[in-house]
Amino acid sequence: MIHKHELADLRENYGLHVLLEQDMDKDPFKQFQKWMEQAIREKIFEPNAMTLATVGAQGQPSTRIVLLKNFSSKGFVFFTNYESKKGLQMADNDRVALSFWWREQERQVRIEGIVSKVSAEESQTYFHLRPKGSQISASVSPQSKIVSRETLEKAFLEKAEAFENEEKIPYPTFWGGYIVRPSLFEFWQGRPNRLHDRLQYTKQGDLWEMVRLGP
Repeated sequence: MIHKHELADLRENYGLHVLLEQDMDKDPFKQFQKWMEQAIREKIFEPNAMTLATVGAQGQPSTRIVLLKNFSSKGFVFFTNYESKKGLQMADNDRVALSFWWREQERQVRIEGIVSKVSAEESQTYFHLRPKGSQISASVSPQSKIVSRETLEKAFLEKAEAFENEEKIPYPTFWGGYIVRPSLFEFWQGRPNRLHDRLQYTKQGDLWEMVRLGP
């Protein structure tokens, strides 16, 4: 059994990098790209893994890890089942948040914004770029619904057999992409003695304003 003092004593004293205003890009999308490129170069495990926070009609927040599949100055794109819990919550409330945690670099990025679906054409194109096994899983999974492992595996095998000689699985219209259009970025860098660096960007018209926040 874990004693409470064992958890309380778990801590790291960060100190790999410094985050100074003059070193940051004025465009938070470009700054994010710099950090993402560095994370990829340094072979961080799944650097595109991000926490997605949604809030449903009842006001209950919910979080899970999803994978970033594309980003540009327009926003951050991921894919999922539209009928999943997160899909239903985003249909009720289009305000969401994302967070990235790159432990090896002692860095975190938070993003807040508005989510919407990407086009059906973009969703279908990406769906057929996925490995065939992933296509099958997406098409047979009743995501977020109660189901047995046996039922899932049976559905997968039946679908795989039915399309054994086909290059593509028919695109399921209940699955597709979302884009998060940010209104806020926060870049966090771990520093010694918990005196961390936090630089926040907020949208002011067509420009971004950067301020430093207390740790």
